[in-house]
Parts: sequence; C-alpha cells; structure tokens
Amino acid sequence: MTIQLIRDISDTSSFWGASWVFGCFPDLHIVCDAPIGCYNLLGVAVTDYTDALPQMTNLTPTAIREEDVINGTAGALVRTIDDLRGLGSLEGKRLLVISTAESEMISADHTRLVAQIDPQARFFWSRSLEQDEWTGRDRALLFAWEEYGRPFTDPAAAPKAPNLVNIIGPSLGCFNAPADLHEVRRLIEGIGGVVNLVYPYEGSVAGTPRLADAAVNVVLYREFGAPLAEALGRPFLFAPFGIFGTTAFLRDLGRLIGADPARVEAFIAREKCTTLQPVWDLWRGPQSDWFATVDCAIVAGRSYVEGLTALLGDELGMKIAWTSGRPRRPDEPDNIEIRRRIHTKAPAFVFGSINEKIYLAEANARATHYIPATFPGPVVRRTTGTPFMGYAGAANIMQELVNRFYEMVFNFLPVEQVKVPAGPGGPPRATAAGPPAPPSVETMPWTREATERLNAALEEVPYLARISASRSLRLAAEQAARARGAPEVTVDLVEAAIAQGG
Repeated sequence: MTIQLIRDISDTSSFWGASWVFGCFPDLHIVCDAPIGCYNLLGVAVTDYTDALPQMTNLTPTAIREEDVINGTAGALVRTIDDLRGLGSLEGKRLLVISTAESEMISADHTRLVAQIDPQARFFWSRSLEQDEWTGRDRALLFAWEEYGRPFTDPAAAPKAPNLVNIIGPSLGCFNAPADLHEVRRLIEGIGGVVNLVYPYEGSVAGTPRLADAAVNVVLYREFGAPLAEALGRPFLFAPFGIFGTTAFLRDLGRLIGADPARVEAFIAREKCTTLQPVWDLWRGPQSDWFATVDCAIVAGRSYVEGLTALLGDELGMKIAWTSGRPRRPDEPDNIEIRRRIHTKAPAFVFGSINEKIYLAEANARATHYIPATFPGPVVRRTTGTPFMGYAGAANIMQELVNRFYEMVFNFLPVEQVKVPAGPGGPPRATAAGPPAPPSVETMPWTREATERLNAALEEVPYLARISASRSLRLAAEQAARARGAPEVTVDLVEAAIAQGG
C-alpha cells in the first residue's frame, strides 16, 4: 500500500461545485445535509472573499448533531425544512436537498424522504467524497436540465430563432466570471447574435426550459459545461482567448447563427482599430523586445491554461516554462512539483492561485511577478473591466504585462543608500541619493572559475534583471577582493557575493 501526499489542495469537492451552480437560481432553496461549519465556509466566508457576496441567501444547513450521526440525519432534515416553511423561506421556491461528505459517510440518502415531504422537491447525491468541483458542476448542470428543463420541452422543436445563443457555465465561485461573461456577450452581440440565456448565472428553475430555444451554445469554460451543451443537441463553441482565437470564434459563430459575413468582418475590422489598438501600440513600442526574452508559468482552470498559452506563447512569443491546468492531467505538475520548480528557478511571471503566491514568497522570488488567474485565494473579480477572454482580454493582459515589465525594471535600478541624521536623539536612517559613483576605474582581473560561476549564477536570474544582478555581484566580489588585498577575483569571493545577494 502506497500513501500519496497531497499538498495545498487546489480544487473543492463536488458538493461545493454543485452548490455554486444551484445557488444561482433565485427560485430554488438548497438544504445541505451538513454540520453548520460547512455552511459557514461555503455560504458566507468563501463567497465573500471571491465573489464579494456577503452570503448565499438560498442555502441552509441541517446542522447535523452528534446524535444525528448515530440515529440518522432524517430528523435534522425534517426540522430544518419545517423551520424554513415557518419562516416563509420556501414560498415561491422549489426545494433541493444536497448531500455532503459528512452525510455521505453515514449513507444518509434522503431520496424517498424528500419525495414524501414535498413531491416537487428533489434530492441530489453530490458524491462529495469522490468527485471534484468540476465534475460536481457538470453533474449539477445536467441534473437541473433533466429535472427542471427537459421534461417541459419538445425534443423535436426547432430553435425559436437562428441567432439565439446560450452562454453556459458562468456561476458562483468562478474566477473572473463577470468580466469574461461581459466580453463574450459583447462579442456575440457585435456580430448580430442575441443572448438567449446565461446559465446558470442568470438562470432559474422556471427559466431552465428556455435552454432549448437557442440555436447555438457558447461554453465559457473547458473544465465544465460541455456535457450540458451536448445534451441540448445544438452546436456549441468554447469561449475564445487571444486575437487569433477570438477572430476564428467570431467567424465560426457567425456561420452557425447565419450572420451576414460582411457584418462579421466589419465588426472584426472595427475591433482592430478600437479594442485591440492598445495591443498594437504596446507591441510596436520599446518594450516589444521584452516578450521573447522572458518566461512565464500558468496554473489555472483548463480554459485559462489553454487560452493563456495560446495568447502568451503563440501570439506574443513569450516562453512558457510550464503549465498545470484544473482539473490536472497526469502529465502536469502537482502542487508539490510546482513548489519545487518555483524554489529551483522561478519564471519571470507566474499566473496562478494563492498557492503559487505562497511558494514565491517562500523562495523570496522578488524578480517574479505574480498575477492572479484562478482560485483559491482572496481575490475579488466582480467588475467587468478585467477580462482574460476575447479581444478585450488580450488588451487587458497586454497592458498588465507591460506595466509589470516597467515595475520589474524599476525594482532592479541601482539606488545608492546614504546615512542621514533622523533628528535629535534619533538613529540615522537610510535615504536614496543620486546616481552612485563608480567605486574604482581599475579593472580587477577574474579567474576563469570565478567568471564561469558568475555566468552560471546569472542564468538563474530572470532576463530583465540580469544587467543589474551582474553589476551588483561584480562590485561585491571585486570590493571583497580589494578588502583582502587579493590580486584577482576568485570563485570563493563570487560564492560569498552570491550568498549575500550581491
């Protein structure tokens, strides 16, 4: 028997994923068969520091007690539902009971009980002990369609209009969903499409049958949502990233909805002169040479990993050091390996979660810039101005990178520190002075071994920081040699300069 160590889990369970989906429906009340602590995390804490929601108002726990673990949770479930009815919380709403890891451990399947309590109520076995949030989201979307949508639609009915489009996937707990949704909606409408339903973000139990009205579906994420699109039996596309990817998406979507090709091309042409103008201007500027000289790593959802790899690597020419998607594939590094790689040699840019930010802090990788690209992490993305997808996403990321480039250069500018009095009785303090004077005009000879060690050390420094790092290490080694009265810089002096950080 082998034991696998799991470090800093990146995904939540299928119970959480299902709750993020069902929680979008205003005419549904969720009762999670769980201890109160599960509700506090999912219903209050996490939604507050990710989606900036103070709480999920349609989620209530049964508050399993110790005696319920022994005697079964049916009593706790009945008490909870009775309390909700007494408070009026179920008026005008359908009831859904969801299992959790705790209730599944004692096999608390309430399918029959829920049907007895309310014939319209449903029980969802979340399989929280064995499935991740992506599978949970997919199963919840399919469950909602099968229970609340398909039975009320005619499977032989044609779409209500050829240009009606569903956007499938955006839901609670999805990184940057408002901004990416806004951009994808803008693109669809720009070529003549009409958004029929954003599901489940802007959906409901009552509105679920409307999914069948659309002629085309756009799936916002590659990590979940495609099974529902397949079940709907209509053509579907994944939301686009980058300039080339978005252009191809618009042309494919235009063909599927029967849009006038001239209108599609006119929209693309306008976008090149408006939304994409910052990309061209920054690409032609003095910072254009930087892109081919720096590397980056990407840890995010599958759609972000593939989309950012195409934009940053294929379109902007940056070096992709490594990637790890969610859900993770067997050939991708797990968190233990990601941490090792960051500690060994951190790339210039890391797109990732709070886990990667912690690893960078551990490694003191001050030359690396961290850019949030996924949860977990206390990162709020409720506005529409920070897309990663579409043309606006390409412009937003380009702007972000260039600003970080400038910041990186600034951080490695040499600044001379001098001591000045702080005032009566106070200790001296350091302040920045003007450009430092060269310590000596003499050229100190270096041994071959010392030069080779310096070059090897510089290979571990991000490209943009090498000039400053080379200068600092050379000065430190040569000053140490002069202090010793040594005729040349030797490898031991270089090692000492490296150990002291130059």
